[in-house]
Amino acid sequence: MDKFQALEPVKLYTSLASSLPASLTSKNVTVKSKPAPQFLGRLPLDLHILILSHLPVPDVPSYAASSRGLNNLAKDPDGLVWRCKWAELGVERLGLGKVLAELEAKQKQAKAGARDAAPPTLTVDDEFGDFEQADVLSPPQDEMGDFVGAFDSSMSFGAPRQPAHVLFDTPAPVPSKDTPRAQYIRAHVLLKPLMKLLDAPAHLVLSQLADAVAPAAPTPPSISPLLLEGQTLRLLSRFLSPGVRSVRRWDELSPTLRTAMDRFDANMLAAFDRADSRGDEEGMREAAWASWIWGGLGLGDTGPEWELGKVWAEKREIFYESGRWDALENFKGDGTLSFDAMDSFMEWVTSHILEHGARAVRVFPKDAGVLEGFGGRVGSEVVGEYVSSVLARAREISTDIYLKSVAASFRESWKIVDALLQCWGINPASEEGHKDENKTEGERKEEERMHRVAEGVVYRMFEANMDEYLDEEVESVKMTFETILKGWDRTYDPAMHAGPPSPSHQTRFLASQNPAQVKRNVLGAFTNLLLLPVTIVPRTVGAVGGAIVAGGTAVGGALVAGGSAVGGAAVQGIGMLNPARWGGASNQEDGYTKNFANSGSLLADEDEPPVRKVLNEKQGSVSLSQFEALSPTPLISAAGGANQPLSAMSTVTNGEDTTQLDLLLSLDVALELIHADRESVKRVEIFGGYPASVGARVRDTIEELFILFLSSLGEGHLRAGFGKATERMKSYKPDEHSSTANVAPLEQFFELVHIGDTIQSMVQVYFEKELAPHIDKTDFLNAVVREKKRFENSLDDSVAAGLNAGTEVLMNQVDHIITTLTKPREYYPPEDSTMELKPTLACQEAIKCLEVHCKLLKGSTSKEVLEVFYQEVGIRLIAILQKHIKRQIISLNGGFQVIADLNAYNTFVASLKVPSIIADFSNLRMLGHVYVVEDAKDLAQIVRDVTRYGGAYRPEDIYEFIQRRSDWKKIEKVVDKTMYNLSFKEDCLLM
Repeated sequence: MDKFQALEPVKLYTSLASSLPASLTSKNVTVKSKPAPQFLGRLPLDLHILILSHLPVPDVPSYAASSRGLNNLAKDPDGLVWRCKWAELGVERLGLGKVLAELEAKQKQAKAGARDAAPPTLTVDDEFGDFEQADVLSPPQDEMGDFVGAFDSSMSFGAPRQPAHVLFDTPAPVPSKDTPRAQYIRAHVLLKPLMKLLDAPAHLVLSQLADAVAPAAPTPPSISPLLLEGQTLRLLSRFLSPGVRSVRRWDELSPTLRTAMDRFDANMLAAFDRADSRGDEEGMREAAWASWIWGGLGLGDTGPEWELGKVWAEKREIFYESGRWDALENFKGDGTLSFDAMDSFMEWVTSHILEHGARAVRVFPKDAGVLEGFGGRVGSEVVGEYVSSVLARAREISTDIYLKSVAASFRESWKIVDALLQCWGINPASEEGHKDENKTEGERKEEERMHRVAEGVVYRMFEANMDEYLDEEVESVKMTFETILKGWDRTYDPAMHAGPPSPSHQTRFLASQNPAQVKRNVLGAFTNLLLLPVTIVPRTVGAVGGAIVAGGTAVGGALVAGGSAVGGAAVQGIGMLNPARWGGASNQEDGYTKNFANSGSLLADEDEPPVRKVLNEKQGSVSLSQFEALSPTPLISAAGGANQPLSAMSTVTNGEDTTQLDLLLSLDVALELIHADRESVKRVEIFGGYPASVGARVRDTIEELFILFLSSLGEGHLRAGFGKATERMKSYKPDEHSSTANVAPLEQFFELVHIGDTIQSMVQVYFEKELAPHIDKTDFLNAVVREKKRFENSLDDSVAAGLNAGTEVLMNQVDHIITTLTKPREYYPPEDSTMELKPTLACQEAIKCLEVHCKLLKGSTSKEVLEVFYQEVGIRLIAILQKHIKRQIISLNGGFQVIADLNAYNTFVASLKVPSIIADFSNLRMLGHVYVVEDAKDLAQIVRDVTRYGGAYRPEDIYEFIQRRSDWKKIEKVVDKTMYNLSFKEDCLLM
């Protein structure tokens, strides 16, 4: 036995804590375990509660008699069982407490009368203390196991959620009249005597019930008899519902009760109809509220499906008089729109809504939804049919008329919303009225709900048209953009014209001393133009929403009588769209004009502000389409003269025709595209409040319209224009033109860059004013943000490509000037000639050409692009000068002329303020000293100095320049020996 060792105890099951990771078993971490279920007998306590909750009330005592624990559970005054039964009655939720109060008052009154009439009796103990309110003079019904009197009140109550061994030892709580059990017992005792009325014939039930619930005279009723009768029926329907099943015969009594309810509904309908015919609103209200108490909620018929509300709405004469309004009167003889007829029609509709809607609010319960049901029927059956006729006719005329008709009809139909809100006592004039800080949270939420309900009437009416409308809007904008771009290409493509363009003396950006200020003026005018409202509802007479009225009102609250300002400068701003006001004189009669609306020029008369002129001529609404913009990039004059706006930078000299690059882009086209897109966006914008999927598609359509605009403007106009300009610049040959001071294609391209930059700024203003409120500008994944960035990058790339070609053209011109204007002996003058030591004519003309064209680019592009352009000009100028020097024969006197020219070039380059090319020109200027040293040995020292301090040149490079000296043959051996310590002729053997 000593050989056997005792076994240590082994844990067969690991604990929960030991199975957890070490990180979860620290002192600071507690493991929450699910509480163990409580049992009553062999079944969980929750299961007993669930069974008691679904048992009919008469069977509760039988189930509770199984054990003392179940008895205590069934008598728990605050238990879940009685809470469920009390909630099923819906006394508090449906506001039926007055029925119990009236029944209790009448019962007490009957008891008091019975006691007064009864003989004296001895006082006995109440066997059923829980039901002490019961009528002790009338014996209980002979119903075995019924709820009343089934329990012994002497039994103790136990806490329902205690373990089974505690249920029998816990003392019973003190009964309270406010407990769910006590409240249910009170309702049960008061309602059960009414069950005997349901055994009477169906036609007598209502009359007996009315007598049973009617208070005895002379007590004044605290509630309308009809309303009390309806509430009683409502409460009895809950009392006999499957969720309560208060008596054993509940399923037999329910059909009788339902028949009585149907009769009561018919009686209320007849009473309401009689009161309606008499105009008795009090009688209508009493019948409506009595019917709604049990009909609207008890039978499940709510809102527009409530029979009484439907009958009232169907009798309104508005549904039978709409035929006298002709929808086709909104179209003039020429097919244009004038919604004066629909204005009158909507005034008639809204007057009926206000009249009948106000009565509906006074008569019907708010939750019945009669007003919104009436408004919905008016919208679909009256206004909807009228709008359908308008849209059908508009579709026959044209797509443009159809699109305008949809937006105008929706805007007119929105008057229904305002009328409904007025019926509810909400001011529709203020969109923020439902957010009044003085109102409670509940009031604000209720008004927000009313706004949604009223708006839903119009939204549902128009929803069937939205898919077709949004598709047509997108397709129409595509076609409009394509038409605008093709029209511009046909008008200004040189291949489409046999002769040169017509002359014009319009002022351009480059004619101004400050192009940046000109650009700011244009953008200011454009911004003010965007403040003008787009006409949505066309009318013959009147203003658009009161925004602009004849005689002097305000656009954005700032256009005063006499046309002084729009937002501080509207009239002047719109007038600034005329290039004649940008600086310099111009002849407007010869200029190209583009009228958006095929109307007379609003800018031709300089003495009258444009806005005033429109108001005086038309005396009506103002649309963006009524304003025309004159092209700031007119046809360039084919003949020079005193009136030429840029005499120093004339693009055409001596009557020569040139390819006019600055006509490849136009602010007119940009304005037309923006105008077309903005009108479309403004139309779609009024549908922006649509909920759910339709609203999401409306927002997507707004984004799609702007994306189409950017694509058309960027690819179809800007990129195409810059591409053509780049190709035409590459074909420019300086030797074919007599002028040397100017490079016509480059000047025109710089004007093109100014126009492109202005268009980009206009797009940015348009984006900020119109599109930014609809999107998140910080969302880089948004389609509009990405397309806008692509548009800007495309424009930058086009400008960069054009500048590259323009630089090539400019430097070819400079090379041509230097080559053609340099005299044969410019740097090898006769020995007896007088030296003035000033730059040569070729140098002066070349620098003048460079200065003119470098200044043109300022203000039209970024500082970085400008610096790159200057740097490229400097690099290519160095190459041109090096090549030019290597072609010359330079004497000692001519060397001083070379230095004079290099100093002049260096001064020009220094004015560009680009450090890298300034250093390169310093090296080139130092190289000029090799031509003014007479001694060959000193020349070698200068070569070494140039090599040392001008690191851009190697000795062999400088050797090539020295060879251009007129005395090279004399000094060649000395230079070779000094520089290389050898002589090529003596020390080198050529094989």
